[in-house]
Amino acid sequence: MALLNPFSLYISISFFFFFSFSFSNAKDSSFSSPTTSSDVQLLLLKIKPLLQSNSDNLVLSSWNTSTPLCQWRGLKWVFTNASILSCTDLSSPQWTNLSLHNDPSLNLLSLQLPSANLSGSLPREIGEFPMLQSLYLNINSLKGTIPLELGYSTSLSDIDLSYNLFIGVLPPSIWNLCESDRLLSLKLHGNSLTGSVSEPALPNSTCKDLQFLDLGSNKFSGDFPEFVTKFGALKQLDLGDNMFVSTIPQSLAELRLEKLNLSHNNFSGVLPFFGESKFGVDAFEGNNPGLCGQPLKSCGGNNSSLSSGAVAGIVISLMTGAVVLASLLIGYMQNKKRKGSGESEDELNDDDDLDEEIDEENGGSGSAVGGPGEGKLMIFSGGENLTLEDVLNATGQVMEKTCYGTAYKAKLADGSTIALRLLREDSCKDRNSCLPVIRQLGKIRHENLIPLRAFYQGKRGEKLLIYDYLPLRSLHDLLHEIKAGKPVLNWARRHKIALGIARGLAYLHTGLDFPITHANVRSKNVLVDDFFVARLTDFGLDKLMIPSVADEMVALAKTDGYKAPELKEMKKCNSRTDVYAFGILLLEILIGKKPGKNGRSGEFVDLPSMVKLAVLEETTMDVFDVELLKGIRSPMEDGLVQALKLAMGCCAPMASVRPSMEEVVRQLEENRPRNRSALYSPTETRSGSITPF
Repeated sequence: MALLNPFSLYISISFFFFFSFSFSNAKDSSFSSPTTSSDVQLLLLKIKPLLQSNSDNLVLSSWNTSTPLCQWRGLKWVFTNASILSCTDLSSPQWTNLSLHNDPSLNLLSLQLPSANLSGSLPREIGEFPMLQSLYLNINSLKGTIPLELGYSTSLSDIDLSYNLFIGVLPPSIWNLCESDRLLSLKLHGNSLTGSVSEPALPNSTCKDLQFLDLGSNKFSGDFPEFVTKFGALKQLDLGDNMFVSTIPQSLAELRLEKLNLSHNNFSGVLPFFGESKFGVDAFEGNNPGLCGQPLKSCGGNNSSLSSGAVAGIVISLMTGAVVLASLLIGYMQNKKRKGSGESEDELNDDDDLDEEIDEENGGSGSAVGGPGEGKLMIFSGGENLTLEDVLNATGQVMEKTCYGTAYKAKLADGSTIALRLLREDSCKDRNSCLPVIRQLGKIRHENLIPLRAFYQGKRGEKLLIYDYLPLRSLHDLLHEIKAGKPVLNWARRHKIALGIARGLAYLHTGLDFPITHANVRSKNVLVDDFFVARLTDFGLDKLMIPSVADEMVALAKTDGYKAPELKEMKKCNSRTDVYAFGILLLEILIGKKPGKNGRSGEFVDLPSMVKLAVLEETTMDVFDVELLKGIRSPMEDGLVQALKLAMGCCAPMASVRPSMEEVVRQLEENRPRNRSALYSPTETRSGSITPF
């Protein structure tokens, strides 16, 4: 059986297997014929009753003896001689022949019911199907435990039970599926499974054909399941978002892994060496602070532990340093008081010697100006003409208010205009947490990202981010505003906008020394100039907020339809949640509808579900915005269909199967529209309103 990679697998499921047909509600008849297929009996008498907690499930209602087998949703059949029951030709007698119910040579090959609103339990009888290879029951509400009988199947090779409500331990019998070299893929992501991961019954089990193992986002605990390092064919391993402890075995590096997620556990010690830049920081973030090694912090030497003498020396040094520091601080404060400065202790701690700190930390990349009582202005590349007096005397008008703060259009004394964002009061309160982030944001320069020109911190703690003012329209307004004179957004222009957004996000994720998550990807945060060059705003600002404020952005993303299903709080935001939000944004560009809750009707617009339904009803072309289709001769040749598939892949419920933004850029570049005039020519000019980076 050929195995699709996870991304292709999700696309296949998304586009060719969704449930919303009109099904027959005929009741199941009893089986009295001795020739009735045993698999059909098993489905109707054992499997169907347990998969549904009520009797009105539309998918399962198609399973009845008054309906041809080819119309039973989510099932594929095979004869004992290994020939597949073809259900593609509607005129075929096989397709409509009801007598197939009684064919004892017919067996179940595949059971695929993702997103089918199942709410029962997982039947232990599933292990009894003699030829069942694929079991996909992901993204449902199945409860209870995973039955140990599942491991007794003689044929299962692909299992996906992700995003359900399963509890309890993972039965060790599941590894029995390895013994006949059958198991290719096991995915249990996003459940509530607990305890340690049970080892195979046979100690030398190598599970030599297993390629995809996903146990992420559960409640597993205990040590790293070291036995998985013997699974030589493993390509993708996800143990993230659990409660594993101990060290990560060095033998893990011997596997030829293509994707790895060990983040948000309690691993410590020295990381195995996987090779230069093979896995990013996001694969290991959120663990014990003691976890070290590339790509995390250096371990400071070859030894992973310190001798007792070294520890004692460090403690003595720290204590001595603390005494000296305290003495200096007391003398400093007393000297300040004698000078009668009249400043409070808090003010001194907030602003004194800020110039020196910026020079030391920025390495000359920024400078600070300002006198006593004025606050400090940190200047970055492109903001050299700004002065503290310019900023303090600027007159502004409110442009928008967000969870981050208020944005102003501010006019300077010389008549020029800048954009200011006044961060809300409960943003980061101390310099130590705020300045490193500001310093990092001030260095970012990319043609698809709005550059930060300066940062002001006042004596009372107020914080201003200073940008160029760009009199551009947001993508949200271009797509949804009804206004005379609005430019036509054909496919070539929309494709250029989407590609620009993707390039900006890819640069944030992989083009910097320290990757940055945008954390607020939405059409309102994309500015578009007269040449349809897209520029992202508000990237990385979540790092300036206290956790409660940052989590407000998660709630807003949910309301607006951009929130990835696994994102519960902002501190767990990562490149994969950005990819999900980009997928929604790309659907918004293609479909022309606002995602999320509609302010007028209160209806929630689910763009991925809209596409799934259209594919099911064979009306895919109807989902595209009418304006988008103008001048399109072949949606396939012009990359429209490919873009729709790409967007759905980005919106995959399982984070591990979403493409990276680099892959998104590659696919968009490979599927450019044919009729794009000068939009992508090397001599393309830019809007005169944009200042150099």
